[in-house]
Amino acid sequence: MPRKTNSGWDFGELFPAQDLRRVLSVTELTSKVKGLLEGQLGDVWVSGEITNLRLQSSGHMYFALKDAGAQLSCVLFRGTTVPAAMRAAMKDGQKVSVQGAVTVYEPRGQYQLIVRSVEVQGMGALQAAFEQLKAKLAAEGLFDSARKRPIPKFPRRIGIVTSPTGAALRDVLHVLGRRYAGLDLLLAPCRVQGQGAEREIALALKQLNTWSSSTDSRQLDVILVTRGGGSLEDLWAFNEEAVARAIHASAVPVVSAIGHEIDFTIADFVADLRAATPSAAAEVLTAGYVESRETLRQCWDALGRRFWNALELFRERVEGWEGRLGRAHPRRRLNEQAQRLDDLQSTLTRCGRDGLRVRSQRLEHLTARLAATRPAWRLARERERWMRSQRALLEAVQRAKDVARERLERLELRLALLSPEQVLARGYSITRDAATGRVVRRASDVVVGMQLRTRLHEGDVTSIVARAEPAPEAGPRGSPA
Repeated sequence: MPRKTNSGWDFGELFPAQDLRRVLSVTELTSKVKGLLEGQLGDVWVSGEITNLRLQSSGHMYFALKDAGAQLSCVLFRGTTVPAAMRAAMKDGQKVSVQGAVTVYEPRGQYQLIVRSVEVQGMGALQAAFEQLKAKLAAEGLFDSARKRPIPKFPRRIGIVTSPTGAALRDVLHVLGRRYAGLDLLLAPCRVQGQGAEREIALALKQLNTWSSSTDSRQLDVILVTRGGGSLEDLWAFNEEAVARAIHASAVPVVSAIGHEIDFTIADFVADLRAATPSAAAEVLTAGYVESRETLRQCWDALGRRFWNALELFRERVEGWEGRLGRAHPRRRLNEQAQRLDDLQSTLTRCGRDGLRVRSQRLEHLTARLAATRPAWRLARERERWMRSQRALLEAVQRAKDVARERLERLELRLALLSPEQVLARGYSITRDAATGRVVRRASDVVVGMQLRTRLHEGDVTSIVARAEPAPEAGPRGSPA
């Protein structure tokens, strides 16, 4: 190992005398120096003023720290867990304290500091960014109490946005299970600190709202955004604008429970309700159920008292009914009903007499009207109209008979013209096989010596075939007589 002397570092042990005669390459020497720096110094804190700050398109930041006597090259890589607000606060001339590892960038032979944490000296960039964003969102109305919605007193389904491995989730589950274990819980896991955690928190809030609005049967009643305590840098994801706007856009009421009671974040100001701790948030969400237990006990006691009071009142009423029933003898009611029957009978008799008198008067009136209308004259008029109708009916029947007779005669004439007798009268004949009676239509149907019978218009002729001359085409059905 090298030893420090009054004149500087003694590298005699690192490079023995016999090795000094060997020439080292630049790469070998640089590698040895790099190993020496990383092995001896490790992580260090360095304070100074930023100069020559450069932000590359890759997201890496390159700068130098300087004081009155020297300067140190530094690099802050994109994936390092330094809050975005802290990165935005870094600028030339800003005094900062940085923590990192000393190493050597071998291509240039330059030693540099790989930064892992940054603290701004003075007020602090994070606090300044917090106040700036708080003022901006307050001016836009995101903190207005008028837009904050009441938290349901008896929530049935709760969405939780937090880390699945954090202590906050364990605390919430423990309190909910102890105070009211009948709640449905839906966890949207996400990171709650580090680079990009704000995007995951905002996305988790959006996913819970989408799930809640997808159907009426499984809507969320409230969303709990929570995490345990930590430093300002640890809680910074909840101070990002993306998280604030995601809470503001949530259709479901949001309860924030971030850090300890003394910790306040932008998310707390935007949320509909802030709880001091995750456990306190769980107590707030179940307060209605806990309070209702005492209310239920009181209601049960009041119901018992009302029941016994009603039972006592009913007993008194039954006793009163028993007394009234004893005083109301059945013979008395029977006499009352008999008297009422007599009254109804008298009324019925009176009504019958009155109705008979009215009907008699009406009959007399109708008799007088009938005599005044001269029925004999009306009868003669109706008889004359009936006779006219009878004559018209007979005439119509006779006309129909004449029309039918004329039509029948025309049909008979047409039928006579189409009958076979008329065809024979015009000179045609019908020839049949005398043995079978089959009609002979072609010369090919007969043979020499066959006996034929021919029907004429008047009489029949029997003949024997002497010769047959078939024709190429069928002739007429009959032959001239």
